[in-house]
Amino acid sequence: MNHVFHRAPKEILPRAVGGDGIYVIASDGERYLDASGGAAVSCLGHSNETVRRAIHAQVDKLAYVHSGFFTTDVMEQLGDRLVTLAPAGLERVYFLSGGSEAMEAALKLTRQYFLEIGQPQRTRIISRQQSYHGNTLGALAVGGNKQRRAPFEPLLMEGVSHISACNPYRYQAAGESLEAYGLRAANELESELLRVGPETVGAFVAETVVGATAGALVPAPGYFKRIREICDQYGVLLILDEVMCGMGRTGSLFACEQEGVAPDLCTIAKGLGAGYQAIGALLVSGTIFDSLLGGSGFFQHGHTYMGHATACAASLAVLDVIERDHLLENVQNQGALLTRLLHEAFDGNPHVGDIRGRGLFQAIELVADRETKQPFEPALKLNGRIKRQAMARHMMCYPFGGTADGQRGDHVLLAPPFIVTGEQIADIVQRLKDSVAAALAEIVT
Repeated sequence: MNHVFHRAPKEILPRAVGGDGIYVIASDGERYLDASGGAAVSCLGHSNETVRRAIHAQVDKLAYVHSGFFTTDVMEQLGDRLVTLAPAGLERVYFLSGGSEAMEAALKLTRQYFLEIGQPQRTRIISRQQSYHGNTLGALAVGGNKQRRAPFEPLLMEGVSHISACNPYRYQAAGESLEAYGLRAANELESELLRVGPETVGAFVAETVVGATAGALVPAPGYFKRIREICDQYGVLLILDEVMCGMGRTGSLFACEQEGVAPDLCTIAKGLGAGYQAIGALLVSGTIFDSLLGGSGFFQHGHTYMGHATACAASLAVLDVIERDHLLENVQNQGALLTRLLHEAFDGNPHVGDIRGRGLFQAIELVADRETKQPFEPALKLNGRIKRQAMARHMMCYPFGGTADGQRGDHVLLAPPFIVTGEQIADIVQRLKDSVAAALAEIVT
């Protein structure tokens, strides 16, 4: 009898017993091509010896110690390493066990920061529709994923409002340049600030490149520079969520590097530990940290496993491998190939409306009518059909629904490991093409 409470208890899952590069090996010996890194996690694949050795060495030395009593060499080293690599102004790192924890810490630190500097009225948060920031109640509250929020709406904190996603495919006007659209979309933040009272707002939260909820939405040129200007003008903190899109996924270690901006707080996870250990982190500006240092001297927050020594050792090794093996360059090169092959495979498909993304973080959006951009009806569950067809072809991808407006729309997200080869990219695209065709054949007559 199975006593595990799986997230989908009615579903019978294959049992994974091993990993080999970008493949997961099931108990029946079948090899599944991991085209999504799980959920954009396994950036080094499933069998990296350097990371495994680092974990083993740390466990032999010291596996865990509570951060309320001790610090450790590996935590200090990882903090130094991340600050050296991070955008200017981010000077401290608060270690946690995952992305949702990192966002909770960001929200609590925002509140405490404004208490420390004597602005207790700043209690509101502004975020975006079609965003996702984690599954805890605080993270769900600031997120804009309607499907995941709906059951828990009565429990979510008040004082959160959402502006439109920066989605050129859906919202760019006819005859409007991409730059003009980006400016218009960013200016919604100022309008919302003025509506609720800018003196009441603590932070604006956004994924630099939107992940699971909308499918690799890349910001329009100049969008985040204007967002940064607005935040600075009204004294609002900018929190960038790079849990899914960061740590090299888009071709630079931090996705915001490509936007030419630096946030006040930045959440990272997933690729930080590459799946070898559970770890997340909140990077914090020197200004915010100094407010606590010169004030209460204590962050009223914490978790049992924060700064876990084994997880920090794994993350240091992950960064070593990315640098040693020039994997950011491979992300850029294989990402360009992935873009080209996706267009070759799907440009002629009447039900693929958009192909988008950056680096090894790309997606296709499916539509019932390409000309009108009308989505398929949610009852058809197209994204679930694609997932089943892909698994039947021994490939893991990341389909999701509600892409267009939170209720309707389907997309498939691809986020293969950074070690992927050109031959494997071609294999991914072919299997995806076949999976999409098979799924569409079930619903399109």
